Amino acid sequence: MQHSRHLVLGACVASIALLATGAAYAQPLNGTMQRIKETGEIRIGHRDVSVPFSYLTDDGKPIGFFMDICARVVDTIKADLKQEVKVVLRPVTLSTQIPLLQNQGVDIVCGPATNTVERQKQVSFSNTLYVSSIRAVVRRDSGINKFADLNDKTVALTAASTSISLLTKFEQEKKFETKKLTNPDHAQSFLMFSTGRAQAFVMDDILLASQVANSAKPADFKLIDEALRVEPYGLVMRKDDAQFKAAVDKTLAALVRSGDYQKLYAKWFESPIPPKNVNLNFPMTAALKSVLASPNDKGIE
Repeated sequence: MQHSRHLVLGACVASIALLATGAAYAQPLNGTMQRIKETGEIRIGHRDVSVPFSYLTDDGKPIGFFMDICARVVDTIKADLKQEVKVVLRPVTLSTQIPLLQNQGVDIVCGPATNTVERQKQVSFSNTLYVSSIRAVVRRDSGINKFADLNDKTVALTAASTSISLLTKFEQEKKFETKKLTNPDHAQSFLMFSTGRAQAFVMDDILLASQVANSAKPADFKLIDEALRVEPYGLVMRKDDAQFKAAVDKTLAALVRSGDYQKLYAKWFESPIPPKNVNLNFPMTAALKSVLASPNDKGIE
């Protein structure tokens, strides 16, 4: 009798320990987690030129702030599933990321994407892990200091970015108009602007700052102070995939709690980074500190 009591007690302790590790799910695996378990691979979408979030080194390797965070997500999933997981990397753009998620070409997009109510109709977002504002980069000697100064001027924009509709709406409200030229990625938008074919490039401030920092003559350019909107960034996933999203959000919370998020931020925003060892000198904003303190995945209109 004594022996059987020890067996029951031992089984209970083992069960509690298993639950405590987070390795046991209360429900059977489903969605992306089930497929990762069965195939042993996770498909990560990355961007090519979104410095410092997700971009390519000179030899074609995807690196960046969000790529580092996604590597931690993979570690979480390995621990939860108790197995090795192969990482398959696939390039995406703003225009292709949602179709690739929907057809399971990728499981998560590790690049900058604004969490909007409209996009949430098609995909899910992680809790916010970065906050940016939509501003314009102009030539320092241009005399352009606010958006209204762009009246009748040409503006470079990146296809499928929220900047396009925001600028159009702002123009309607303030009664001015620009000529808009769209490009497939940020590098080409900045090239159009920096070579004089456009008088401004409107985009998220940190992406503008990174383009300027990596240009031949950073001192020639400036970001205007006025902002069209403050935007939350999240990692993009398939809709209605609660187990996978929980693993992602759990990873983000642990990074902030341990201080590792802050270390990764300093690595990518306040230290020299590849390919030119340029320092973006972009300290954490009050808006970002606030959202990290109160995690949420709210989208903006």
